[in-house]
Amino acid sequence: MPKISIEDFDRIIREDLTWAHETGMRTDAIGNGRAVLRLPFRASMLRPGGVVSGPMIMMLADACMYAVVLSAIGAVKLAVTTSFSVNFLYGAKPADLLAEGEILRLGSRLVVMQVRVHSEGSDEPVAHATGTYSIPPRRTPQELN
Repeated sequence: MPKISIEDFDRIIREDLTWAHETGMRTDAIGNGRAVLRLPFRASMLRPGGVVSGPMIMMLADACMYAVVLSAIGAVKLAVTTSFSVNFLYGAKPADLLAEGEILRLGSRLVVMQVRVHSEGSDEPVAHATGTYSIPPRRTPQELN
């Protein structure tokens, strides 16, 4: 069972990730340690050559990692990216982009993830990203008192 719902993460996009909200980004699915985010296609996303620009793909992948982290630990807004690496595999055609992320390792302070980005209607990945998020220490209810 995920620790955050689709509705809760979409609210975070609207209220706290306004840069993502302005692009129309939204959550398609969320599970425990997994998430799928969608970036609707807009012509302004294209770079010369008619493919979606790398920064748009990286933005989507990082936001997906944030959703993945929160799906496992709850709405801990101070989880932050500490490392991010992306391999662009193919040019992303003009279409909605989907980012499918999952946790590889959940530690007490670090979460390691991977994200596969593909164009809607194609299973061929256009990018593969890996990243690590730093999370605040988790405390038991007794430690909070």
